[in-house]
Order: sequence, then structure tokens, then C-alpha cells
Amino acid sequence: MPLQDDDEICFCFHVSLRKVKSFCRIEKPRVASQISQCLSAGTGCGWCRPMLRKIHKQECNVAEPWWRQIDDAADTDYHSTERDADAAQLDADTYAGGRQTYLKETGARPPQTDGAS
Repeated sequence: MPLQDDDEICFCFHVSLRKVKSFCRIEKPRVASQISQCLSAGTGCGWCRPMLRKIHKQECNVAEPWWRQIDDAADTDYHSTERDADAAQLDADTYAGGRQTYLKETGARPPQTDGAS
């Protein structure tokens, strides 16, 4: 079953697929990085950045100029079936499991919270 709207895309900041899609539909960001500026998604461990770019491309249908395009293959040395797939190709458990493997293999760390409000 593909990722559902209430499934988390960004585990560091608990951002759901629905939130990213809604932001794209309402705000129409010109580039995927604007999703990160508003929702903080993609600014923690980095796992969700390729997925954010794919969702942005699908939802916003914005043609980026050639000099601004990011090739996911060149973005990082880390590739996996889970990280390189589209939301429709993954279920929530597979996506979450891929992140755990990513954290172990890359040493990436989610942001730490100090518990203060």
C-alpha cells in the first residue's frame, strides 16, 4: 500500500505527506527548498529531501531552470530502494525502516530536543 496522507515524510519534525501536499497546493512553492523553509521538513537528518523534491515536482508542476535542478543521484552518495522511490511505491513501514538503515549507515543524526517548551 502506498504512503498515505497521514504517514510521516519527515520523521525529525513529524511532517506528514498531507501537510507537504497541502503546503504545495496552497502556497505553490517555486522550489522544493521552500517546503523546508516553512515546515522544517528536510532540515534534520536529511533522509526525506529526495521525497520532498519528488512531492514538490508532482504537486506543483513547476519547471525549474536547468541551473537550479538537483539530481537526486548526485545529491548524496547514499542510495537505497526506500530513499529513491516515489511515495506511491512505498508503504509507511518500509519508508521508516529505510530511514533507520540510513541513520545507521551514514551516521546522520536527527536533531536533539532538550525537552524544554
